[in-house]
Order: sequence, then structure tokens, then C-alpha cells
Amino acid sequence: MTSLNNLTIHELHELLKNQETTSAEITNNYLEKIKQKDVLLNSYLYVDYTGAAAQAEQTDEYIKKIKNSTNSDFPYLTGIPLSIKDIFLMKGKKTTCASKILENFISPYDSTVTKKLKENNFVFLGKSNMDEFAMGSSTENSAFKTTKNPWDIKRVPGGSSGGSAASVSADLCAGSFGTDTGGSIRQPASLCGVVGLKPTYGMVSRYGIVAFSSSLDQAGPIAKDVLDSAILLDAVAGFDGFDQTSRKFKIKKYSDIVKKADKSKIKGLKVGIPKEFLSEGLDNEILSNIQEIKNNLRELGAEIVEISLPDTAYSIAAYYVIATSEASSNLERYDGIRYGLRSAKNSPGNDINSPIGLSNLDNLNNGSPANRTNLEEIYINSRTAGFGNEVKRRIMLGTFALSAGYYDAYYKKAALIRKLIIKNYKDAFGKVDLIIGPTSPTAAFLIGEKANDPLSMYLSDIYTISVNLAYLPAMSIPSGITGKNNPNGAGLPIGLQIIAPWCSEDKMLETAKIIEDMVDFRKKYQPDLNF
Repeated sequence: MTSLNNLTIHELHELLKNQETTSAEITNNYLEKIKQKDVLLNSYLYVDYTGAAAQAEQTDEYIKKIKNSTNSDFPYLTGIPLSIKDIFLMKGKKTTCASKILENFISPYDSTVTKKLKENNFVFLGKSNMDEFAMGSSTENSAFKTTKNPWDIKRVPGGSSGGSAASVSADLCAGSFGTDTGGSIRQPASLCGVVGLKPTYGMVSRYGIVAFSSSLDQAGPIAKDVLDSAILLDAVAGFDGFDQTSRKFKIKKYSDIVKKADKSKIKGLKVGIPKEFLSEGLDNEILSNIQEIKNNLRELGAEIVEISLPDTAYSIAAYYVIATSEASSNLERYDGIRYGLRSAKNSPGNDINSPIGLSNLDNLNNGSPANRTNLEEIYINSRTAGFGNEVKRRIMLGTFALSAGYYDAYYKKAALIRKLIIKNYKDAFGKVDLIIGPTSPTAAFLIGEKANDPLSMYLSDIYTISVNLAYLPAMSIPSGITGKNNPNGAGLPIGLQIIAPWCSEDKMLETAKIIEDMVDFRKKYQPDLNF
């Protein structure tokens, strides 16, 4: 019999609806597996054992009342245990962004995403690990632990939402939420063999998500299959007046669209494959997998069109100017005064994690000369102790790009390249309905392999970054596995990226479901969790 942990959200929902199991039983199964496996996997930063168990019992009482009423329906996520990337605020819970500077920060309110999940009566298992402030592609930049890939614990799970992807892949939760600034949902989903969806910019509220790059960040689901990703998107999509970047899109019931997906709908579909996505640097096995998917779609009646996105060659350069510039502005608030870690040597006799108070001001203004500390020293010492190397690198890059005399040469040019990339995609979608290609140029790489080579690490997102620059929706679905004789890693997942026009999640999800059924990845392949 299949373990409850292996089931999808929609399968668990059916069991709950038919009273064949309880939320408490499902949750306890996950908590037990987390205790057994996450000691080594490190997908979670924090697990709410007591809270999750109590939530599940309360939810079971709610389900009983619903089942006894005339309307016995309840939301898909009711009683379903999920993990959440430690970048989403949740009232009364820690939100650290995997950074020492926020190590003891307790969220005073809920993000819109967590608020909507609570309205759906989900069960909160815990906060998943991530690259510090979402800056990274391997989850090696966390200040607290390195997450491992469930398919091979010597390898990375991708990043920055690596903890979320690993927890879903290893069946340590039923689904998760991450954020995607340049591929941080799709790339780890690809490396861990799960589904990751980045919605159109503005479809899911950013309110209560700790900002990295405000014009690029977007929240989205990481799930076991395409239908689950649609269910999770249904729960959180929609306009939010608290978020200035939120848009009043026409939101559809995406789970219903996925349920009705039929391979006959592929006939006549124009699918573009950018020649720039199949160039030098792409692993041969991934190239072969893309060709196989292309041939299968053609057999179903799709029209395969070779397209060009010429300016995406500059996407990495443009991204790392825009993203770091916005990061240097967003992270300016972490000063050791208003909140966050303050270096102990700055304020003798005061709590290093408390905001500056009157007693601190007295120390600064009236203390003995030996104890006097100026603001610059507080900033320098607190940020030196609080931020990791990658975060410091990006803050410095962004500050330099925005500085007097360099703004026009760097930030302004990057913004112009972004406009060209948007036009490339607009022109392409004038010819095709969807675009497919690899999610990542390689399968999961070894832990430490790229740690001392930032440029090589940045190139891990070469196929995903341009989507964020163009504000488009995209998703990664598992499309195959590397061969046993591959020197770069045997039996590792391969991800297919599907890119859609602005606000066309319906067509993207429908096609993803058809390809998913064609590949049948979950039935054929599962990570070996005997570690």
C-alpha cells in the first residue's frame, strides 16, 4: 500500500473527503518522516511539531462539522501539511531568510500568501531552508545549514528555494511555496524532480515576503505534480491592495483546467524552441531529452517552430545589475538599529537583538569615551557579522552600479536590455503559443563544486532569468532522468521549462499536464531515500 507521504494533495483530499484518513494521521506521518530523514537532508530550518499536530486535530474537527452539514465540500488544502520557504512572514513565527541578521526575528503579521493558506485551513509543518535572502542557486548560502538533494545527498538541491524543493521531493510535505527572482522555484524543482511554477509577475501578492529584488520577485508553488501546482496557485492568486505591484488579472480556476487537459488539445499548438536555449553549455543528455519531448509533441499534432530570442544572451549581465541594485536598496534597512542583529561590541550591556532604545541612546551620547560608538560602526559591525559572503557581494555590486558616475553605464543599460528581452518574447509569442526548453543546463551538481566560482554558479540560471526580466509565467516539470553511465551524475532528474505569454497560466498548465502524462515521471522514478 502507498504511504500517505507519497500521495499528492488531490489524492490526500479525496481520502479526507471520503473519511478514509484524518489530517492528524497525515500530519503525524510527515512529522515522523521529517524526524527520520531531515537530520541529514536539512530541508527545514524550523519544524513546528507541536503546532502542526494541534492544527491537524482542529482541522479534523472542522471537517467533521462540514461533513455533517448540507454543504459537505471543503477546500483542497484543508488539512494538508505544507512547508513554506523562510522568506514568507507568518505571525508569531520566526522568519530568518536563512540569515544571521534575522536569526531571532519574529514575524508581527502574516504575508498575504500565508494568510490565504490559513483561510484554506492548511497545516503548517515548518519553514524550509534557502539561500540567504534568496541569493543563490544551490542553497549552500544559508547561514545555518546546507540542504542536500534527495536523489543524491552529495549534490545540491538547487536554489534559492532548495529547502522547499527538497522537502517536496523527499515526501517531507505535501507541497510547498517558494519565491522566484531569477529561477529560484524552477531551477530547484528541476534538480529535485518536482514541479515548480513561477506565475506572471503581479498575480501572487508580494506583501509580507522579504524583498530581494522588487521588480523580479514572485511567489509560487512547488508540488509533486501539475494538478497540485494548480491547486496551490488557486489558493493564493489574486489582487492584493497591500501590494503595489499586484495586478487585477482575470484569475481562472486552474485546477479545473488541468483536470480537463486532453492530449487532443495539442493538435495545432505552435510550440517554439529558442535556438539560444540549445547552444553550447547544455548537457548532452538534457539536449537529447528536449529533442525527445519535441518529437512526442509533434506526434500529437503540435507544430514545432524554431525561434530566436537574441537578446537573452545578455540576460545574465542585465539581471545581475538590476537584481543587485534593487537588493542593495532593499537590504539597506538591516542596520542593527531598527531590528536585526546588532554586534555585541557596539552596545555594551544591551540586548544585541533589540532595537535601539533610550538606554542605548544614553550610552551613545553620554557614555565614557571608551564606550562611545557612532552609527557607522554599528552599521559596519552588525552587517559584517549578520550578512554572508554572497549577500555582501551582491550589495556591493548593486551599490556600485547605482553610484554616481556609474548609473548610466550599468543600471540604465541593464534596464534598456530588459526592454529588448521583453520585445524578444513579445515577437516570439506573435509566432508561437508556448515556448519550451531546458530549465537548467545540467542536472544537480556536487555540493561545493561551484562554491568558489560565482560566475559558474550564476550560469546555473541561464535559461530561467530572462523570464523574470520579461515578467512572464513559466514552470518546470520533470521530463526524464540522466543515464546510468553519465559521468556528471547517474539517475538525476531533468527538468523541462514551459514559458507562456503574459497571464496565460491556463494554457501553460494544460500543456504541462499533457506532457506530464506522456512522460509519467512519478510512476517511473523516485529518489532512493535510504540514507
